[in-house]
Formats: sequence, C-alpha cells, structure tokens
Amino acid sequence: MKRFIGIIVIILLILTGCNEGGEKNLKLQSSDLFEAVENNDVKKVQEILQDTSFPLNETNDKGETPLLIATHENYIEVAKLLINAGADINQQDSMQDSAYLYAGAEGKTEILKYMIEHAEPNQNIYNRYGGNTLIPAAEKGHLNNVKLLLEDGKVNIDHQNNFGYTALIEAVALTDGSEVYQQIVQELLTYNANKELHDESGRTALDYAKEKGYTKMIKMLEE
Repeated sequence: MKRFIGIIVIILLILTGCNEGGEKNLKLQSSDLFEAVENNDVKKVQEILQDTSFPLNETNDKGETPLLIATHENYIEVAKLLINAGADINQQDSMQDSAYLYAGAEGKTEILKYMIEHAEPNQNIYNRYGGNTLIPAAEKGHLNNVKLLLEDGKVNIDHQNNFGYTALIEAVALTDGSEVYQQIVQELLTYNANKELHDESGRTALDYAKEKGYTKMIKMLEE
C-alpha cells in the first residue's frame, strides 16, 4: 500500500513539474514574440507563429499586443504575418488604441489596407476621444487613408466624437486649410458627408471655414 502511495506521489510530482515547465515555456515564448516584433525580425516571428496555439493577443504593461506594436512602428511584413495568424486588429490598449484605429489615424496605409482586406475591422470601437478611424485620419491629413476608408464604405462617415466633430468638421476646424485638407474635404463631400451636422459648440464645417477664411473650402461646402 505504501509503495502504491509512493508511486502516485512520484507521478503527481512529475506532472506538476511538466506543467510548471510548460507555463515557463509559454511565458518565454510570449516574451520572444514581443522581442521579435520590436526588432522587426520577420524570420523569428515566422518561427514563433508556426505554433498555431500561440497566444497572439498577449499584452505588455501598456496593454499593447504584438500587432499594435508592429503597427506603431509600421513594420509592414511583421504586421501581415500577425494578421494572417489571426491577431485581433480590434483589441484596445490602455489608451483605447487598437491596431486598426491606430493604423487609420497615423497614416499606416499599407497595414490599414491589409487589415481591411484580410480581417474584420469593428466599426463600433472608438478611440479615447470617442472617434472612429476616419476622423483623425482626416484631421491629420492622411489623404490616402481617407480615400481607402471611404472606398471600403464600412466606416460611418458622419460619426460624431465626444466633441461632436465629424471627419468633415475636423478637416476644416482643426487644420490649416492647406491643399491636402481641401482634397480631404472634397473626398468627404464626394461620398456625401453631411454638411449640416453641428458640433457641441453649434458650428458646422462651413461655419469654421468662414471663421478661418478658407475660401476654397467655403466654395466646396456651399455648392
């Protein structure tokens, strides 16, 4: 009987040891992926992703996933590998950025295009200002991103953020009115952005254009 109990104890110890080793190995692999992504090491990322059970959406102390880090740095090939492996493009970090929102807002056009074509952007997830990916793309002058999002047709062109701004209002109110913003305003109007919407201050895009003396924008908005 004692011998039987001893055998059971040994088996339990062996199983426990294996489990602890597995957990340590998992932690090491997670660390390895973050390191590989940060170093833009495409080959290493490929090696790690061969394990299809790997936890792709592990986060660091900022709540960032490997995909979000790759998007921050515009590591296009690494981002594509992660997306192909099933990384969540909609998972948000502690600042409410997701890879999709960030790619749109910060002009990471090739990554944004790949996300639209190979993943499923959630249009009901917003940034810390309550905006969708189109609003900051318009405000920051990322014309190619604006075109891409409008052509995709799934983003809400008239979504209003916490300040009541739409992409059209921000493209006028928060910019210098230069040529790239004139082109963005034209793109938004071509896709029938609502010119009559008011922000929290009660002003429309046209109101702002008149205040700032943006004559070309005024003409577009009055047509």
